[in-house]
This record gives sequence, C-alpha cells and structure tokens, in this order.
Amino acid sequence: MTLPGVWGHLRANDLQRAGPRRLGWIAVLSVMVPLSLVLAQCGRAPNASTLAANAQAPAGDTFNDRFPTPRLTDRFPSASENFVQRQPAQPSPKVQAEPAPYRVASLGPTVPYQRPDQGDQTTLVSLKSSAFPYLGNNPRTDEPFMNITKGDRRGHRSYGGRVYWQDETYSDSRVLMHVPEHFDVRKPGVIVVFFHGNGATLERDVRDRQLVPQQISDSGVNAVLLAPQLAVDAADSSAGKFWQPGGLKRFLDESSGHLASLYGDAGAAKTFANMPVILIGYSGGFLPTAWSLEVGGLGNRVRGVFLLDAVYGELDKFASWIEHNRTGFFVSAYTRYTKRHDQELIQMLKEKGVAVTDALDGPLRPGSVVFVQSADGVTHRDYVTHAWTDNPVREVLIKMAASPALTRVAAGEQSATSR
Repeated sequence: MTLPGVWGHLRANDLQRAGPRRLGWIAVLSVMVPLSLVLAQCGRAPNASTLAANAQAPAGDTFNDRFPTPRLTDRFPSASENFVQRQPAQPSPKVQAEPAPYRVASLGPTVPYQRPDQGDQTTLVSLKSSAFPYLGNNPRTDEPFMNITKGDRRGHRSYGGRVYWQDETYSDSRVLMHVPEHFDVRKPGVIVVFFHGNGATLERDVRDRQLVPQQISDSGVNAVLLAPQLAVDAADSSAGKFWQPGGLKRFLDESSGHLASLYGDAGAAKTFANMPVILIGYSGGFLPTAWSLEVGGLGNRVRGVFLLDAVYGELDKFASWIEHNRTGFFVSAYTRYTKRHDQELIQMLKEKGVAVTDALDGPLRPGSVVFVQSADGVTHRDYVTHAWTDNPVREVLIKMAASPALTRVAAGEQSATSR
C-alpha cells in the first residue's frame, strides 16, 4: 500500500482512538514507505529525458577537450629528439627508473641551416632544352630551320643570306650557370636569363668580356644566372627551341636541378623551379626574348624585361607583354643604332595608354616602363658593360631590389659596395 493509501485510512478520529502502540507502528511505516520508493526508482532504466540531459554536457567538459592530443605536424623530429611511443597497452608493473624524457618539436630549427662554404660558382652545363640543336621550323617562313644540305652536312641560310652549318654553329647545347656566394635559397630570389647577341660565345664574351656573372654578384641581389648558348660566334639571332610553345618553361624546369646542385643543396630544386624570372636580351638576343614572352609558357613568373640596345624587331610582342603584365617592369636602354625602333615602340605603348618614362633615377616598381637613351660615343659592342652607366645589368638589378614591392619577390640584402 502506498503512503497516500495509508494516510487515507487513518482519519483524524482514528488517530484519537489509537493507542501508543498503534501510533508507534504508524511512525515506522512513514519512514519505510518513502525509502522503498527511492530504491524502486534506482532500479529503473534511465528515461529519454535523462539521456538527453546527459548528452548536452557543457562544451569543453570532456577529457579530449581538456587534454587534446598533441599535434606534432610542424616538422619531423630531428635525430637528437626522443619521442616516447605511447602504447594503448596493458597495465604494466611499476618500475623505479625514471621514464625516458621527451619534448615537443619547437617551431625553430634544432640545427641552424648552413650551406657549404664556397665562393661564387660558375659552370657550363649541357641541357636538352637549350636553344640548339634545333630541328623544327622557322616561324618566320614556317619552313624547316635547317634548309641547306651538302652531302651529310645540314645548315641554315640566315636572313642575310649566309650559310651556317649545324655542326659548327647550331650544335652547342651548353648553358652558363652562375650562383653568387651570397645567394640564399631561403630568401626571395630571382633567376636572370641572359640572351647574348650575335657573334658571341659563353666563355669569351658573356663571362669574360661582358662580365654578366660578375655584375650579378656585384649587385648583391639574391639572383642566379642562366645564359644559353645561341648561334656560336655567328651573325644570327635565331631563337632555336625558344621559338617553341613552352620552350622557356622547359628550359627553366630542366635547369632547376642543376642550379640546386651548383648551389650545394639538392633539396633547393623545387624552389628554383618556381622562382620568378628576369629576361635580359642584348642586341640579337631580342629575338629569343620576344618569343619567350609570347610563347614561353611562364605567365606571370616573368617579373621584368631588360633590353640592351636590342629593339630591332618583334615590337608587337614586346608591346603586348607590357600592356598585359602590369606587375612587371620593362627597361630598354638604347643607342642611336636602335633609336628609331625604340621610338616606334614608345608610340605604340602611348596609344595603348601605357605611361612611359625616360629616366632610370629611382626604384623599378611594378608596371615601370622606362626607355633610356645613351649618350653619343657609347658603342654597341661594349654596351653590356658601358651603356648610360657602367655595368648596366648590375644597376638594373639594384634598382629592382630598391622597390619595396619587388623586394618581396626578388631581392636579398645588397652588399655594402652596391649601395
């Protein structure tokens, strides 16, 4: 009988007639009955509302929330770090020895990065993707580039009518590569691709006479050099494989591993493969420069173009690149020999609404378009070392590095002598 039932039978007058013994019995019942109700409730299964209430525990009140699993994803542990392997294993007997210590990997490197001690590194490397040998068509005529045969020999008749033989003029696949001593692959850097002019070789002219590797080192800018051999010591500006769509990109992709090896860190190949590029064309080097801008396949990786007395043609390609690439710079320095073509290109750009300046007296900013005329008496042959200023390659790189916007992309710390 429940508690209400018991008290229902005990009316007020019954209580008055009940003796002490009956009242004692009633008191016992009044204690035992509520206790039996509590025990009965404990034996029941939890209802839905109870489960819902438990499921809605406050956020952050679980073990995993309060003690999250460590995330050791910043880097792999070095050889000096000892990470204890935690097993979900069975309970093990207590031991008196102290557990092996471990620590979480720090954000900074345990061992400072150190490139092997070495000075400027310059070498010649043969690449399949270099300008020559080239067995494709001449895009000017859409006919085979090798258009002359004499017995087993094949050759090319140039625009001027002279015949150059493949085995003498178009068989050198080497590339001059240069990594300055101060170059640091961890900093923003740039690859300079230099297209030499007519009548040149890499050692005699690009390295020793025009001093292109030395000018890059002297600039103090975080830059490396690639200079492919074009027609060997010939009055010919043919672009070879740089005429082909994607030619410049293939050239840079193949070069990346060799630059990393020359730098002394094979792991740097991926960085070189994605590094921004500056194209420099001297004299007859205008042709591979123009075609590399048009079909080279690099897109906005080309962050600057520098022409050294080199506007002899392909004006539409240069104008198109300038108009559609306002994040890069364009500089053309010229003598009286190319003045007419430079002025024609200036007029084309003005008609397109592109602002042009004739002074290179400040930093080269994104979108800078500069045409610099050299003084009378400056010779075309010496233009790579003596233009409107001495060592113009060095000068342009320094002015590029002086721009805060371009510094993020290509500049390292300048040496004290280059400021």
